[in-house]
Amino acid sequence: MERSFKEEIKLLRLKQGDTFHGEGILAVTKALLQSGVSYVGGYQGAPVSHLIDVLADARELMDEMGIHFEANASEAGAAAMLGASINYPIRGAATWKSTVGTNVASDALANLASSGVMGGTVIIIGEDYGEGSSIMQERSHAFAMKSQMWLLDPRPELPTIVRMVEKGFELSEASSTPVFVELRIRACHVHGSFECKDNRAPAISRNTPLTEPSFDYGRIVLPPSSYAQEKQKIESRWPAAVEFIRREKLNETHDGPLADGSARLADIGIITQGGLTNAVIRALQQLGLADAFGESKVPLYVMNVTYPLIPEEITAFCAGKRAVLMVEEGQPAFIEDALHAVLRRADLQTRVHGKDVLPLAGEYTGEVMLTGMAKFLAAAAPAGFDAQAAQAAPAAIATAKARALELLGGPVPNRPPGFCVGCPERPVFSAMKLMEREVGATHVSSDIGCHLFSSLPPFNIGNTVLGYGLGLASNSAINPLFAKRTVTVMGDGGFWHNGLSSGVSNAVFNNDDGILVIMKNGYSSATGTQELPSSPHQSQEHRATDMGIEKALTGMGVKWMKTVYNYNVAETLTTLREAMTTRYNGLKVIIAEAECMLEQQRRKKPVDAAKLKAGERVVRVRYGVDEDTCTGDHSCIRLSGCPSLTIKDSSDPLRVDPVAHVNNNCVGCGLCGEVAHAAVLCPSFFRAEIVQNPGWWDRVKARLRGAVIGVFQPA
Repeated sequence: MERSFKEEIKLLRLKQGDTFHGEGILAVTKALLQSGVSYVGGYQGAPVSHLIDVLADARELMDEMGIHFEANASEAGAAAMLGASINYPIRGAATWKSTVGTNVASDALANLASSGVMGGTVIIIGEDYGEGSSIMQERSHAFAMKSQMWLLDPRPELPTIVRMVEKGFELSEASSTPVFVELRIRACHVHGSFECKDNRAPAISRNTPLTEPSFDYGRIVLPPSSYAQEKQKIESRWPAAVEFIRREKLNETHDGPLADGSARLADIGIITQGGLTNAVIRALQQLGLADAFGESKVPLYVMNVTYPLIPEEITAFCAGKRAVLMVEEGQPAFIEDALHAVLRRADLQTRVHGKDVLPLAGEYTGEVMLTGMAKFLAAAAPAGFDAQAAQAAPAAIATAKARALELLGGPVPNRPPGFCVGCPERPVFSAMKLMEREVGATHVSSDIGCHLFSSLPPFNIGNTVLGYGLGLASNSAINPLFAKRTVTVMGDGGFWHNGLSSGVSNAVFNNDDGILVIMKNGYSSATGTQELPSSPHQSQEHRATDMGIEKALTGMGVKWMKTVYNYNVAETLTTLREAMTTRYNGLKVIIAEAECMLEQQRRKKPVDAAKLKAGERVVRVRYGVDEDTCTGDHSCIRLSGCPSLTIKDSSDPLRVDPVAHVNNNCVGCGLCGEVAHAAVLCPSFFRAEIVQNPGWWDRVKARLRGAVIGVFQPA
């Protein structure tokens, strides 16, 4: 796992009257336990991946309460779990990364939303959007509208997040509809406190199981039931949801006097998505329109529920105001367009600003929000406020940035993501670059995962990426239309997620003649090294010792299959060359096997530390470059790309060019030396063993070596 939550999960046992202090995701878990949830499933993915980790660490508590937890094979599997709440009054929850996770789960979700639910059904989705995102820039709002599932976007503070999770179950039951609770990246990691309630043991659980099945043909998504279900969505579920949201005051209106009794700016207002509230308040603070405690002088309507909208609340807020600003991040402008419609139907002439002063797309960062807010104030010109003076704040930021650029002498270089130091996937791409020298470049279909970093310098390998586990499927039209064999690179996470069923089965069935390279690093590494069916080290709950990738491929009918050790670049190069040139016609699979270096180091470092503390012998391998031998052409860096392999000034005053250098981040994987050997580069790399707490034999060997070196290299 990315990290252990063994200590933090003690907070999940807090009771009524206790105060929780901690992180957003842990607060969400506590809210689930306080809501009487019977089962939880999910699939890891930023920014909610560690919700899976927290649930796994809290398994003992969940077992005590009879709650079933399952780390699903995919988002589709997690969504299908929620079917338990269709026929039974069982509260269930699932979690995954959105929007890509929602896309994978869409088949199950569409059926779930059509059938409707008896038990409260809440889906915690990580809205991976903006400058910290790892996916395409899309929103979950469209899916909520399409399937008519309610979308909660809580204000990013712990009491509100917890309340929205709890009320999400109630809203789901009141309207027989699944509910999304959307958490942005920063909301997942926000810290704060809230007053706890007692955990609720579910009425139906593993401790108190069901005894009789429930059958209702009206809940099956087949005609004529499906026609009735569509009618129910409009005639009963939607009005029930609107009534619940209004009655429970899930949205917040800050329109009355301030805490000190002073009035707000009455002729303007701001309507914002709940998740953007903190950014709105921060911009207002910089403009002198909010204090340090979040009290805004501008009236606010905070939409903790962004779908469905509550027209009566919107019109009540906008009545009497000349202008309002709709703060809606991303595109299309679903809410802003709906706001126009609501106001026109109510015959209110309040001017709506939104995408005219804020960007049409992209994350609304602090600077973006401040600039847009200043533009809105200038356009609305509220009474009692110097709107022109508000332009000074964004102007000051622009001046500071210009000054910084002047002092730096240029823009700060981009820092794209890349492989970790010692990553076992890097050697495979080094071998692929060497293969290009022999057979030329070919099309490479990439897949979601760490290996996608290969598309960046220095490798620049990877022409397309279409989805998690879909690399081989996306290659099916390229390979037969290409003059040479093409390559697909897929991780073991993608293989188990979708690659086996959508890619391998399709390729074998159609007798495709491509090459599939499976990066078997042992974990779903990009999201925090969560376990897979083929993970080498599994927790007590997962003992899938017989679920090997090789067995799955053999069962699918793959005939050409070879396994290589990633760090042996020469062997990997030979195997790639053979796959490209063999006369065998059919899918060729190369399993590139080596454990994720991060996970290996996490396991190894505590062991070494314990040995050192006990005075035991510990050997650490390091690599280095003999700068007297290094020619300074840096081919090794271009073929390796390891962050620990860098450059430094030569100690020889007669040499102008810098020399290669291995810094202290080196983990001793040996890639730099392997690449130099496989590429027949210079012999400047050396391998050294650093021995701590050496024994008597280590000391004897050291003295003997020193004596021999002294003979041939006198001082």
